[in-house]
Amino acid sequence: MSSPEMAAGSRGHGARDYAGIAEKWARDVVAGRVVACKWVKLACRRHLRDLERSTLDKRWGFYFDCWHADDVCDFIEKLPHVEGQWKTATIFLEPAQVFILTTIFGWRRREDGKRRFSYVYIEMARKGAKSTLTAGVGLYCLTCEDEVGPQVIVGATTGEQAKKVFGPMQKMVRRSHDLQDAFGVTAWSRSITCAANYGYVQPINAKGSTQDGHNPHMGVLDELHAHKDRGLFDVIKSAFGARSNPLMWIITTAGFNTNGVCYEQRTYLTKVLEEVFEADHFFGIIFTLDDEVLDDDGKVITPADDPFDEKVWIKANPMLGVTPSLKYLRDEAKDAKASPGSEGNFLTKNLNRWLNANSAWLNMARWKQCADPALSWDAFKDLDCWIGGDLADKDDITALVLAAFDADDRLIFKPVFWLPEAVLADPLHAEGRGPAPYRSWHQQGHLRLTPGDWVDHNEVERQVEQWIEEYAIRRITFDQFAAAQAMASRLNENHGSGDEPLAEILHKKAAAVTDPAKELEARVKGGPNRLRHDGNPVMNWMASNVVVSRRRDETLLPIKESQMSPNKIDGIDALINAIAPAVGMATEAGEDLSDYLASMRAMA
Repeated sequence: MSSPEMAAGSRGHGARDYAGIAEKWARDVVAGRVVACKWVKLACRRHLRDLERSTLDKRWGFYFDCWHADDVCDFIEKLPHVEGQWKTATIFLEPAQVFILTTIFGWRRREDGKRRFSYVYIEMARKGAKSTLTAGVGLYCLTCEDEVGPQVIVGATTGEQAKKVFGPMQKMVRRSHDLQDAFGVTAWSRSITCAANYGYVQPINAKGSTQDGHNPHMGVLDELHAHKDRGLFDVIKSAFGARSNPLMWIITTAGFNTNGVCYEQRTYLTKVLEEVFEADHFFGIIFTLDDEVLDDDGKVITPADDPFDEKVWIKANPMLGVTPSLKYLRDEAKDAKASPGSEGNFLTKNLNRWLNANSAWLNMARWKQCADPALSWDAFKDLDCWIGGDLADKDDITALVLAAFDADDRLIFKPVFWLPEAVLADPLHAEGRGPAPYRSWHQQGHLRLTPGDWVDHNEVERQVEQWIEEYAIRRITFDQFAAAQAMASRLNENHGSGDEPLAEILHKKAAAVTDPAKELEARVKGGPNRLRHDGNPVMNWMASNVVVSRRRDETLLPIKESQMSPNKIDGIDALINAIAPAVGMATEAGEDLSDYLASMRAMA
């Protein structure tokens, strides 16, 4: 092929209908004709749902363009294989790869026709050709996105790791004379340059001294799970400011550090796929094994995938049989069975399972079914109400929850959240790099700001006083925070009666919170007939963050994933505090909570 043909071919496409291949694969995944895990199914459903939405709603800000979807695939399939033994001289994309590429590059913004997705997270087991695919995408972004002076930065923990992607790019350029002639691409020892647009590719690493000073069009982070801190991640992401069409591209396998930046990004993606967050700029897909699925009574419907069952290996290895080979995985599994020390490596590297990761506590599908945006404050009139609070001071969210049990025995509640104004001025949140969209939530009215860098507890107390005036408050329960104790004392002085305090403190210990936590757990499983909330996105996020520590004595303690996790659960703590007195009163009376509430209503 001559160089003009390379240039025209990459923009004119070949015989394969890549967009059609991707859509068929997505539909086969959703229908169960292709074996896939939960997260892959959700990624496919998201794409198919968006295709339908873009057709029905021309005002939506995005559309799918088959030309761009096909273009990137056709370009990459013209690149030569540079590592291993293959049946074809050039790359041949498998359906899962085609889905990833067409989704990322096919979706465009209506306002300017540029890519919708500026952030990509791909997690799968090793030997899945992640580096080869990434190398092809890097060369495409260098040459074919009509960007002036595109810089493609390949980052990793070490220089050797950065070469896992940069090295194949070099070899592809050196073995493709058509690419060289069409775009003036030259592979040097430490960079790749493009004469057609003055762009370049350069590797950097976390230990290097040349991390800053770049203006990347595309930033690649390889094996993010191995990064000991978020330094390189932040350097690359913060450098995108001058680009109108940037692309952060993360590829990784699972690891062990659930407190690091990689697991943080993975967690964010799972919330996008579960529709806890809306993040139209974020594409991600996770190839892994499935955890067990429980029914509404907590019984196992589908057990967790057996890591030694060959039938499920394809969930973590979508190109199984092409790469890696079935023989390779069988040998790895044999080693894992024979040597306990090898099992962890088999699970993380070959099956993409995070070790030491906790499972989410509440069923978020059920939680979303319980959402009723029409739930108003008037719904609490004429009901016995309970207030729960989780107070904070600096850099944290304070939560208050108003809860009640309605005539149909449903738990209904509405939360209010506060955050110090200074938190949004922090670069982490100002640049949109925080764990959640605090700024958007504030603009939407879901998150109140108080001046300075400390939560104004006077404002919180005024809200409690307002609820006391408007509703029949039975009890107010705070966490053991010092400010909460002072607030409880003032409320009891002003509103307490005799030996019956209005406000009290609940210490967050398993023995104290197990009963209300189990009550909440059961009501979420029971769905809309047992629980009703207003769909507050801050509360939805917090509900998705909670994990639970279950004890041998059958007590449990809802907690964050780790002590230093930025994913907050204050709203759920406040909700548990709110319902704890009602659950406790029923227990003291020797009655089921529903029967106790019914008898209380009858007495009233």
